[in-house]
Amino acid sequence: MKKENFVVGKRKLKTDTIVSDLVIVGGGLAGTCCAITAARQGVKVTLIQDRPVLGGNGSSEVRLWILGATSHMGNNNRWAREGGVVDEILVENLYRNPEGNPLILDTILIEKVSLEPNIRLLLNTVAYDLTKKGNDQIESVLAFCSQNSTEYLLKAPLFVDASGDGILGFLAGAAFRMGAESKEEFDEGFAPDQTYGELLGHSLYFYSKDTGQPVRFVPPSYANTEISKLPRFRSFNLKEQGCSLWWVEYGGRKDTIHESEEIKWELWRVIYGIWHHIKNSGEYPDSGNLTLEWVGTIPGKRESRRFEGDFMLTQKDLVEQRPYFDAVSFGGWALDLHPADGVYGEKPGCTQWHSKGVYQIPYRTMYSKNIKNLFLGGRLISASHVAFGSSRVMATCAHNGQAVAMAAAICVSQNLLPADILEKDRIRELQMRLIKTDQYIPNFRLEDDLDLAKSAQIISSSELELTGLPFDGPWHSLDFSMAQMIPISAGAVPEMKIQVKSEVKSKLCVELRISKKPGNYTPEVILEKLELDIQPGEKFYSFDFQKEILSPQYTFVTFVANTDLMLKCSNTRITGLLTVFNKFNKSVATSSRQDPPEGIGIDSFEFWVPDRRPKGHNLAFELGQSLFPFIKENIRNGIFRPTTQPNAWVASLEDPNPAITLEWSLKQAISEVQICFDTDFDHPMESTLMGHPESEIPFCAKSFKITDNSGREVYQQKENHQTIQKVRFQEPVITSSLTFEFEKRVESVPLSVFGISCCS
Repeated sequence: MKKENFVVGKRKLKTDTIVSDLVIVGGGLAGTCCAITAARQGVKVTLIQDRPVLGGNGSSEVRLWILGATSHMGNNNRWAREGGVVDEILVENLYRNPEGNPLILDTILIEKVSLEPNIRLLLNTVAYDLTKKGNDQIESVLAFCSQNSTEYLLKAPLFVDASGDGILGFLAGAAFRMGAESKEEFDEGFAPDQTYGELLGHSLYFYSKDTGQPVRFVPPSYANTEISKLPRFRSFNLKEQGCSLWWVEYGGRKDTIHESEEIKWELWRVIYGIWHHIKNSGEYPDSGNLTLEWVGTIPGKRESRRFEGDFMLTQKDLVEQRPYFDAVSFGGWALDLHPADGVYGEKPGCTQWHSKGVYQIPYRTMYSKNIKNLFLGGRLISASHVAFGSSRVMATCAHNGQAVAMAAAICVSQNLLPADILEKDRIRELQMRLIKTDQYIPNFRLEDDLDLAKSAQIISSSELELTGLPFDGPWHSLDFSMAQMIPISAGAVPEMKIQVKSEVKSKLCVELRISKKPGNYTPEVILEKLELDIQPGEKFYSFDFQKEILSPQYTFVTFVANTDLMLKCSNTRITGLLTVFNKFNKSVATSSRQDPPEGIGIDSFEFWVPDRRPKGHNLAFELGQSLFPFIKENIRNGIFRPTTQPNAWVASLEDPNPAITLEWSLKQAISEVQICFDTDFDHPMESTLMGHPESEIPFCAKSFKITDNSGREVYQQKENHQTIQKVRFQEPVITSSLTFEFEKRVESVPLSVFGISCCS
């Protein structure tokens, strides 16, 4: 028994002091990926999260799917899923949770953090105050956990504000912005006026289920019972639920920080009003057995404060895809602004304008220009309102958080402040360390002089020679223009043979297209046009282009839409080969061509998008001359996804035991190897609600083993589904060779590997 007498004055809370290398405030996806990345670099991390779960808007409390540059595969950003820890999380979620249950994602995030001994995790803990060292550094953060009634004093030399609303930056006095800049400040033609509004609002979601018997619904007194008058509700579909209801948005004309609770109450009024109308209006007879299974209790917040760094990302950086010496991350979601009136307005729920490709994000956006030891995480990075419309999405925020983490690791090891990374050769060190962990930085490659694979002779069991793809798949109706992407190193595109099915005489227009900028996948340049006379029946046709390709890039052999015709496809899928179609994904576009109004600084272009598996078959074809884009040397070229070329070693489809051997003239002491597999960076892997038909990616090796020069097995992975497998040997392996033997997953998909590295 514990008994305490009356105390004059007041009691003090229990206080714990925690000293670490890095304090991260905010356990959304950005803060979580930042913490894991930093911890794996040996940084002692304290991660505090004011909610009972990690993941922020991606958690089971909000249930928004995690997305980034892939944009539901609805833009021209091929192979654009973010890498590093966020990729590891998405791939693991696909494996364990292809149904998209947000509760399972919660467990994955908690597990990933709990497995890192360098992370001290404090859930249900809110930062509310801080102390400063001088005018421009944070000394400590005060936080309180409501569940254990404990106050925490958190000390560190470095801090990351990934809190969403920027509580650390605000309390520390850092310069910030809230709302939209004028068009003139950064020459941003897309900057909104007051009629459209300056802030994106909050959203709440709900889930329903069929109980198999009639269910009554009595609306709460605060429900908006006139919901049918809302313009946005007129297009409501009974099948919509969860984050498909992103348009249930409100608060863009309010203070999205201090009036957040009022915004939530209004969204509750709308949600329960929607459900009342569904259940009780008589307009939805199929709703009789439906009940509400879940309604969000905290809204998904899109926008509040944005803090100023040494560089501010703006519209032209994204649209023009400007290069930066200090690029450490990338984005690719549309410039996506929402009208401030939200669900109560007449305007469409969002205005999205896409870039022709992905854009670099410089390191200078990721720390405060005023508070010297404060990194900016998540949606707080230094960006204008318009650029923020793209950089705000979760996978982009997570990828940025990983860059912050690696910068923090360098700062900790060298006793630096964030801006010091810009000096000497530290930016290059940061970039190389990031790429080594599978972070993708457009137009950069890994250059690691310590990688023993660089000096090895490479021997492969086979290499895929691209002579075509078998004519063994379905027929595809040419309702939309269709293009087979073929990687050409330089020179002419080989003669090509295809199979066409038609019931009438017709003509097939064939075009050779490329992107204006190599590395983009917007085929706006038409190099050559041909016309084939098509006869009735199933017949083969050959054609040959005369134009030559001047630099390594993907060509688009394009077949113009003709509803009379069908093209034969192939069941074979290969890393770095895709068929795309001139159509659109209604989740992120309204037509197959983007045609913005004049004067807003946005490009006009066509969308060329693939179909998802189990569809998405490649065109069947034969080439008159072989191509060799899948050579074994690709495993050490420092690029770990398709860019201008596939960048992968691909074994022959007939190879029963695909293997790679690294051989040295002298014995080496190898402590660690890393293998980078193809988990299809074109797949968005939406984390929630939107189920996926596969839990494992067909290009990824099912298992592998490693043997030394004597044939002794030094490692075996019996089940593999991840992009990166890092193997640390208990004792260095002394050998003059390492052989990697792989088991492919699908018979019709050849084994592929993007990279193998070895360290002593």
